[in-house]
Amino acid sequence: MIEPIIPHWPAPANVRSLITTRQGGVSKAPYNSFNLATHVDDAPQAVMQNRQILTRELGLDVCWPTQVHGVDIYELQLKSDLAASPQADAVATKQYNTVCAVQTADCLPLLMCDKKGSQVAAIHAGWRGLATGIIEKTALAFDTNPNELLVYLGPAISAQHFEVGPEVVNSFRQVAVKNNWPTKWQNAIKPHTKNTSKAYLDLYLLATAALNSVGVDAIYGGDYCTYADEQRFYSYRRDGQCGRMASLIWLAA
Repeated sequence: MIEPIIPHWPAPANVRSLITTRQGGVSKAPYNSFNLATHVDDAPQAVMQNRQILTRELGLDVCWPTQVHGVDIYELQLKSDLAASPQADAVATKQYNTVCAVQTADCLPLLMCDKKGSQVAAIHAGWRGLATGIIEKTALAFDTNPNELLVYLGPAISAQHFEVGPEVVNSFRQVAVKNNWPTKWQNAIKPHTKNTSKAYLDLYLLATAALNSVGVDAIYGGDYCTYADEQRFYSYRRDGQCGRMASLIWLAA
């Protein structure tokens, strides 16, 4: 039996969301047990069986994008689109019973909807996606003012475990100036305790700054650490070879 996280946020009643954990599947170590990714060298039959378990749990099919740390958004317009595996790092839809999903194992998943419950999106944001604007682009693609959006920040690696080099820090300094991020973004760069050439990066704070810069203020979640919680979450930084969780959102008919 799967053991998902049900996001706690004030989404409209017809907006449904769910985040899987690593519990409840059939994959063997190091992918044990509910790996949903086909690109991590897990046994294909195990991944397929895990996806079937999820489909039965939802009673709906899922669109699985091929994520490339880019800024492309795939809009699900027809039920037949669910069979596609688009190269995209955000999936959005206005269609009912059409599940948007992204996969992560340290990167930040974001679930987004409007307050009317007419549109939803799932976003995959690692540091590269954050730096190139996947979050802002997705928010601005909604047919509503950004201040009418709600966002849930799913499980990601916390700052205390996310060590980065100076090139990453410099990237965000440039992005913050270019995109007029609020100054709070600077709190996302935390000094390294032992190596002055490195820093710790807070994906949750960076995502919040990106959302605030386009007018999104209703932000929830952001209180998990994939690295620290080995029982529930996969972590690429912690384990290297590992599976992926899924963050899903859809409009219920």
